[in-house]
Amino acid sequence: MGTTNLRDRAPAVRARATPAPAAEPRAGATSVPAFGEVALVEGSIVHRRTRPAANAFTYPAFCLRLPLSALDTLPGRGIARNRFGLVAFHDCDHGPGDGTPLESWLRNLLAAEGIVADGEVVLYAFPRVLGYVFNPVSFWVCHDRGGSVRALLAEVCNTFGERHNYLLAHDDGRPLLSGETLNARKVFHVSPFCEVKGRYAFRFHFGADRWLARIDYFDGNAATPLLETSISGRATPATRAAVRRLPLRYRWFTAGVVMRIHWQALKLWLKRVPFFTKPEPPTVPTTR
Repeated sequence: MGTTNLRDRAPAVRARATPAPAAEPRAGATSVPAFGEVALVEGSIVHRRTRPAANAFTYPAFCLRLPLSALDTLPGRGIARNRFGLVAFHDCDHGPGDGTPLESWLRNLLAAEGIVADGEVVLYAFPRVLGYVFNPVSFWVCHDRGGSVRALLAEVCNTFGERHNYLLAHDDGRPLLSGETLNARKVFHVSPFCEVKGRYAFRFHFGADRWLARIDYFDGNAATPLLETSISGRATPATRAAVRRLPLRYRWFTAGVVMRIHWQALKLWLKRVPFFTKPEPPTVPTTR
């Protein structure tokens, strides 16, 4: 996927801004939700493997853009919070996984790493649909009080029920900018068709109107990535009407995510791509 407009700076964000009510847009009107407002991001997931056998796919997808300061407003938008609903968000699906308040958990993690990100934290993640969820990767975008992005936490899950975090931040404390490349050493098993070695190269677009996360995986010294993955979409207000349409528009969404993972794995196996046994997970939950 291309990286058009990736060099745009992130717009300013007020620290812990109070989100606006989930007003229904007028017919035919378009609206760009502010970062302090819960939003739907609808777009696609693109994945391409370059070797030893080529494989590529594109799937429609959506996620929620969730300012942590606005989580209490979710029920008013038709999104159940920590209970069953057609569309729901459960705190235990993220962070330590035990229902610990997410904001305090994340801010403690940042403080332990010496990162000053005292503004809004925005989580991009799949919600539960009909009670089920699987997030291959969720992204926590951490701003300072002036609105600059100071850190990003990529929360990765595999189909073995394991979870690991990659914390991206500059050692000198300068902001993260849209379009720049952020590297992380791969330490966590995701696919049996990739070894746990090499590095990830992350790039993001932090605009209020559009979300783009691109992850290229380099398995060795090759100049080109083994895997290229991108998650992108346009942001619109998460109104009750828009949320009600999600289960119809994305039928069996979670089951579809898991089934597509296994279908693509079968295709790689049939193409005789080498298979690697799962190693033990990292002993620490977060890698920087």
